[in-house]
Amino acid sequence: MAEHHHHHGHSHAHQTLSTAAIVTVVFALAEAIGGWWTGSLALLSDAGHMLTDACALLLGALAAWMARRPPSQRHSYGLGRAEVVAALVNASVMLAIVVALAWEAVLRFRQPSPVNGAAAAVIAAVGLAVNLWVLRRLAPHRHDLNTRAARLHVLGDVLGSVAALASGAIIAATGWTPIDALASLAIAALITVSAVRLMRESLHALMEGVPHGLSVETIGAEMARVEGVLSVHDLHVWTLSGSRIALSAHVVVRSFGEWDRMLIDLQHRLHKAFGIDHVTLQPESTTRPLVRY
Repeated sequence: MAEHHHHHGHSHAHQTLSTAAIVTVVFALAEAIGGWWTGSLALLSDAGHMLTDACALLLGALAAWMARRPPSQRHSYGLGRAEVVAALVNASVMLAIVVALAWEAVLRFRQPSPVNGAAAAVIAAVGLAVNLWVLRRLAPHRHDLNTRAARLHVLGDVLGSVAALASGAIIAATGWTPIDALASLAIAALITVSAVRLMRESLHALMEGVPHGLSVETIGAEMARVEGVLSVHDLHVWTLSGSRIALSAHVVVRSFGEWDRMLIDLQHRLHKAFGIDHVTLQPESTTRPLVRY
């Protein structure tokens, strides 16, 4: 049942990401034309950002599709780790985009250009609505590392649209064009924080670190509470894919005759308390554990 839910979740994520990518491409082209027409750097930046977001969404969709592939002789765990790789790539690209936008904003700040503020604000408002729709479509999958990376790009678009809307309105009301570049710099700073955080989490997963929010000591202590379990050692927890966690451990038991009952109890506890479904446990009766919980 957990395996079926796992593949169904990836299928839904794949469809959602593909749809979001198509919508994003269509509006990005429209916004690019609007940015060129109005002379708004914020709009042009947001359009370029949305095109890269479309690529990020397509990459996420491809990774979700790969994660649905069954295990093979060459990949015994399947290709779920592709989601983590996609998240890392998306975070890296996001940082590169931020640097480029920040540099262009500095140049524009030094040499402001005429901007049709009212038209830019209207186009930005439509872009904001589109980005909020895409963000809402991705919300059910926000626990998935791959989809979170895609959502980071879309969130950047939301902030970019807000910046373009605000700067367009201010320019229309006051004629102060430097706000266009200042808004772009502010958004770049906000996105950088999220991108760096996501990159660190992706690298942590690729290095098979303990997933964020979980503790080996806490998990071992919970397992040791099962009736008949004397201790737990060689406990390892790592990320298989964007939303899948694996665990392996040696369990010292009082009696092998009780193992079937203990195994069911351990699997239930690990799923309920920590959301861990891929579990490999080895029962032992005489081995002295290296670590006791």
